Amino acid sequence: MQVITNSRRRGATPAPGWSERVAMRQMRPLLSRREVGVAVALVLVFIVFFSMKREFLGAGTLGDIVTVAAELGVVAIGASFLMIAGEMDLAVGSNFALSGMVLAMLITKSGWNPWLALLVALACGAGIGAVNGLVTLYARIPSFITTLGAMMFWRGIALYLSQGWPISIFDDVPLLRWLGGARVLSTAHISAVWWLVIGLIFCLVLEKTAYGNWVFATGGKRVAARALGVPDTKVKMTNFIITGALAALSGCLQLGRMGSMSPVWGQELSLEAIAAAVVGGNSLTGGIGTIFGAMLGAVTMASIRIGLVMVGAPSYWYMSFVGFIVVAAVALNVKLGEVISWRK
Repeated sequence: MQVITNSRRRGATPAPGWSERVAMRQMRPLLSRREVGVAVALVLVFIVFFSMKREFLGAGTLGDIVTVAAELGVVAIGASFLMIAGEMDLAVGSNFALSGMVLAMLITKSGWNPWLALLVALACGAGIGAVNGLVTLYARIPSFITTLGAMMFWRGIALYLSQGWPISIFDDVPLLRWLGGARVLSTAHISAVWWLVIGLIFCLVLEKTAYGNWVFATGGKRVAARALGVPDTKVKMTNFIITGALAALSGCLQLGRMGSMSPVWGQELSLEAIAAAVVGGNSLTGGIGTIFGAMLGAVTMASIRIGLVMVGAPSYWYMSFVGFIVVAAVALNVKLGEVISWRK
C-alpha cells in the first residue's frame, strides 16, 4: 500500500482500472436511484417518436402527454404506495369507472350539489379500497385474488347502474372545470396540476415521514417490522383506502375533462398503473419503490400512447410497446443494481 501511495505521489500512472473505479464511485449515487431505468426508457421513447414525427415535441403534443399521464399517474401513485407495502390492487380500473359514474349520476339524475357529489364519489372509491383491504388482511386471501374478483364485481355494478350506457353532462358545471375541463398554459388540462400536487405530497410522505418508513418496513420485512412495533396491518389497510380514493379521483378528473363517463372505461388501467409503477423502479414483492419513478412511468406510458397515434400506428401496438418497455426498464434496473454491487 505504501509503494502504491508513493508511486502516485511521484506522478506514476495509476493501475489499469483505477480511474474507472473512481468514476463508478462518483456515479454510484446516481446509478443507485430507482428512477434511472425509466428515465433512460423515457428518453429512448422521445428519441424514437421524434425521429418519426418532428411534431412530437411540439407544445400541443407535450400538453396532451401530460394530460394523459396525469389521469394514469394519479392511479399509479396509489398503486405504487400500495405495492411498496407489499400488496396490489387490480380493481382500480373498475373503481375508476364506477366512482366517475357515481359523480356523473349524482349531478345529472339526482341534482346533488356537485361538491357534495364529489365527496360521495371519493368516499365510494375509498370504500372499495377498504373492502379490498378487509378481505385481504382479515380473510388472509392474497390481494391479487381479492382485487381480481373485486375488479369483475365492481365493473358489473357499474354496467348495471348505467345499463351499459355512458353518462354525459352537458351543463356548465364549475366543479368539472376545476377537475379537468380547464386548461393551464393553454396546452395541458388542470388535472396535471392535481397530479403534480398529489405526487409531491406522496413523495414527501414516503421519503420524509415516519409513516413512509413504516410503508417500506411493512413491504420489505413484515415480521421484523412488527417486532419493532410497526402497525403493519393498519399500514396496509390505510394504503388500500388511499389507493381506492386516488382511483376514484382519477375517474372524476376524466369526467371533468371529457364531460362524460362510460362503465367500460379503464379496463386496462389496472395493468397500466402497475406497469407505470414497475417501470418506475417499484418492486412487485414490496419494500422497494419511489413515487417519482411511478410518475415518470406514467409519462412514459402516455408518451407511447400519444406517439403511436401521431405516427398512425394501429392502437393494438400500444400494449406491445408497454410490455417491451416494462421488461426493458426492469432489466436495466436489475443490471444497474448488479454493476453497482460488483463495483463496491
